[in-house]
Amino acid sequence: MAPKPPRWIVLALALTLGGMNDLHASTPPAATASDDPYLWLEGIDGARPLDWVRQHNAVTVGKYADTPAFKRLDARLLEVLDSDARIPFVSKLGDHYYNFWRDQAHPKGLWRRATLAEYRKAEPEWETVLDLDALAAAEKENWVWHGAQCLRPDYRRCLLSLSRGGADADVVREFDLIDKAFVKDGFALPEAKTQVAWIDHDHLYVGTDFGPGSMTESSYPRIAKVWTRGTPLAAAKTVYEGKPDDMAISAWRDQTPGFERDFVHRALAFYDSETYLLGQDGKLARIDVPNDAETGVEREWLLIEPRSDWTVGGRTYKSGSLLAANFDAYMAGERALTVLFEPTTTTALDGYSWTRHHLILNVMDNVVNRIEVLTPQPGAWQREPLGGAPALSSIEAGGIDADESDDYFLTVSGFLQPATLYYGALGKGEPEAIKHSPSFFDASRFEVSQHFATSKDGTRVPYFEIAPKGLKLDGANPTLQYGYGGFEISLQPSYSGSMGRAWLERGGVYVIANIRGGGEYGPRWHQAALKAKRLRAYEDFAAVSQDLIARKITSPGHLAAMGGSNGGLLMGNMLTHYPQLYGALVSQVALLDMKRYTHLSAGASWIAEYGDPDKPAEWDWIKTFSPYQNVEPGKHYPPVLFTTSTRDDRVGPVHARKMAAKMMAQGFDASFYENIEGGHGAAADNRQAAFMSALAYTYLWEHVK
Repeated sequence: MAPKPPRWIVLALALTLGGMNDLHASTPPAATASDDPYLWLEGIDGARPLDWVRQHNAVTVGKYADTPAFKRLDARLLEVLDSDARIPFVSKLGDHYYNFWRDQAHPKGLWRRATLAEYRKAEPEWETVLDLDALAAAEKENWVWHGAQCLRPDYRRCLLSLSRGGADADVVREFDLIDKAFVKDGFALPEAKTQVAWIDHDHLYVGTDFGPGSMTESSYPRIAKVWTRGTPLAAAKTVYEGKPDDMAISAWRDQTPGFERDFVHRALAFYDSETYLLGQDGKLARIDVPNDAETGVEREWLLIEPRSDWTVGGRTYKSGSLLAANFDAYMAGERALTVLFEPTTTTALDGYSWTRHHLILNVMDNVVNRIEVLTPQPGAWQREPLGGAPALSSIEAGGIDADESDDYFLTVSGFLQPATLYYGALGKGEPEAIKHSPSFFDASRFEVSQHFATSKDGTRVPYFEIAPKGLKLDGANPTLQYGYGGFEISLQPSYSGSMGRAWLERGGVYVIANIRGGGEYGPRWHQAALKAKRLRAYEDFAAVSQDLIARKITSPGHLAAMGGSNGGLLMGNMLTHYPQLYGALVSQVALLDMKRYTHLSAGASWIAEYGDPDKPAEWDWIKTFSPYQNVEPGKHYPPVLFTTSTRDDRVGPVHARKMAAKMMAQGFDASFYENIEGGHGAAADNRQAAFMSALAYTYLWEHVK
């Protein structure tokens, strides 16, 4: 299946909010120490800022992480992450199924493979392809695995992306799957935010840092080139050149046998892009869809997902629909579209996946999944359901090899239900359960329910509650509320052994708030909290908190909240707008200084989400949700912990540093911890991840027990 660049951008930026450490910050002339006394903390690798980081790390560790109870929790969470009983999820490349695996013996990880027959066994014998721990030791680099792209159809040569310490910026190196070794004098790219794709054995599409002016203001590739094996990168030929204020440029080849096509994608802004078919003559033909629509091409089919209502060919199609057309006919000017999915007030498309002859749709109805299988045919495509899932759980299905078969994997999981992996073939009976994740806590003690709170403007906001059975409604239950609310990302039922051990086992209640800004009800749910409407997301989260209090599940002194990235910005706004509702907050890898965010790392990438603070009219409303500007001396704020990572080259550590420093100087109970490694996930391996989780949970229990 042809890649969908908007999804690439979502994965690279949305949870993320991008940036590069080596870019540090671009300081506009108006920004001075008199305006912002903590501007000096923006020097990410500076000696003085890092001394400040180490000083406050030591304080936080001494207060919360230097106890026997913390060490026990840390060990128990690491046990979850390192468990050999976890499902080794795989992807098919040629005749083998590949998995990347971390455990206690391999903290950096193994890239390994097995045949299907071997994989189906309870304890497969894996063949190691690359030992990342051995590589890191040999090269004296803290390599973090960022994936592989392998050349179809023989899947012998791959492009491996390796990150130093977990940053988004990668080193790309060519690897041979038969020799299980890096290719001598093969393709290699130095560390950068690179976009690379195979054309054939001797050619790549590449967008990278070619030198000054070759990256966008968002720190992503501005130029796509063709690079020929054996020639210097400087000799690569330009295919497409974007503008400095574009977000990212990429190019790739769809290598589906018999349907080989080349594409160029121009991302102008987060929800504004253009995709072109690149002809053999080098000419570009735009896929004529709205700029906010996503497209995907598979064999003869073009699929279109409009994010706003779209009138074409005398008919209007709803935002959030999925439409199909014959690709060649569409490019020739025909506009015969078949509706494959149309949203309702409660449903949204969560994704789709192709098999050789069918299209699998993953649909959410009030944030709960169901699967449909569509078969192309003239007129309305044939449609039938695929299995089901227990109440309030998640079910996800995806094709394994759309070039060759109708085989698929199906995963079922829930808050109290560890994942089960099924293997099946469409049209050949029920799928077979082949893998089961272990239980890490006694789920029989708890129950899951879904509720709806009413937000300030009357909007009905769903939330999930996981609580001990027979919960006493006395307002005294320690409750942890989690949220995100941005970039059309949905929070759905999923199993977390770490959350179960760290929170539920101690008698806590766990809540997931499906607030606006997310994708739980498709584009409309996201767009309801964009830019000037951003406060709607925070009102929704507060409404869930107020509903929990009204139902006597908890009370402010026992209610904690936590979120990361865009969810960390959410926490900053709950801190400044609704401090009376919470006993403690944890803000992880957060965006917090909305006045300067476009001048920090890749901030220009997110203007479509938040707005441009350099425009006075937009700053008038951005400032209403900028925590760094809104924290004020003399007010009451609950205790708050800010966590981040020096190697986070998406959001970066700057926001958390400055926010913590400002609150500490004003006498508030603010704590800070910055992992020196880890990227935007704040951890480069399982041990670091366990520590960061244990720190957050320990902090919250200290304040809301």
